[in-house]
Amino acid sequence: MSLLKRLFHSKSKSEEKKASSDHSKYYPQEQLPTDEKFTENFRKNGGKFLYCESFKEAQDNFDNILLENDWYEKDVLCVDKELSEQFDGYNLNFTKDSKSTFFFSKCESLIANNGSILLSSNQIKEKKLDELPQNFIVLAKTSQLVDSISEGLRNIKNQCKGRIPSNITTIQDFGAHEEKDFMSYGSSTKNLYLLLLEDL
Repeated sequence: MSLLKRLFHSKSKSEEKKASSDHSKYYPQEQLPTDEKFTENFRKNGGKFLYCESFKEAQDNFDNILLENDWYEKDVLCVDKELSEQFDGYNLNFTKDSKSTFFFSKCESLIANNGSILLSSNQIKEKKLDELPQNFIVLAKTSQLVDSISEGLRNIKNQCKGRIPSNITTIQDFGAHEEKDFMSYGSSTKNLYLLLLEDL
């Protein structure tokens, strides 16, 4: 079943009840596939998710985000030259200024077990999350989905071959929650759109 079908397929209450009664409470729980686990946790964190089957669809969704938020003719923080060239033509001013309207970037990995996005100095240079704009648009690929942060860090190590980025962080708080628990203390809440491009 494709990612798109799994995202929008919902079980009826009777199917869920039957599935839960088939197993004892001591029986190990079924593990969700990585993509389903990520989308579920990402949405719980307050992220906005747009699945794209092609690069053209990613560009169309990017245009819709700009339209929805009235972000045309605004400053955009983007340190990725290739990305700013691919999305040129939307009447945006690509800059390296932290006081921009939104931050546009790729990422290192999408972490399924907590619905977070792994970033490094390849995307954010030496800036801290609270120094970046409040609004994020992240372009990622389905091949970047991993189960855990350690798997994401291993991918960075394998890709960088001795030149490991100095600034590695995750962002997972995408909604303005009324109550914060001690685990989210010091985290920076961002309004985040994820354009997930199918590449598998």
